[in-house]
Amino acid sequence: MRRAPEKLYRLIQPVVTGMGYELVGMEFSAGHGNGLLRIYIDSPDGADIDDCQRVSYQVSGLLDVEDPIPGQYNLEVSSPGMDRPLFEKEHFERFAGCQVKLQTQVSYHGRRKFKGLLQGVEGEQVVIEQDGETVKLPLTEVEKARLVPEFD
Repeated sequence: MRRAPEKLYRLIQPVVTGMGYELVGMEFSAGHGNGLLRIYIDSPDGADIDDCQRVSYQVSGLLDVEDPIPGQYNLEVSSPGMDRPLFEKEHFERFAGCQVKLQTQVSYHGRRKFKGLLQGVEGEQVVIEQDGETVKLPLTEVEKARLVPEFD
């Protein structure tokens, strides 16, 4: 799954925010025959299945009218969950101090997958502490990132 194209963000974000939700992010996979558009929503009180259904109904209607995605695809609307995906620079700043798993598009320090304590963002680089070492990765090269759920 990849981050959805910017044109979909421009189309869908006003609907989601107009309904009182945060658009956490979107992922899109064209697939062979059946694609998938996954939208993550949240609110200060969280997002439950009824919230997801309401947003799905509105976004589905919009997509039917605007038809921005060629071919067949499925629409999923979900809360971000405990392993919340991080899409934007602001997400990496907001969740500094949390454990994170991320994958880069290309290899850095001989690897593409990293797991450690998110330190935040310096300029345009995500900073994590992994195995006692500070690792800085270009934000533009982060393919996917998720919080690691912590259970006390």
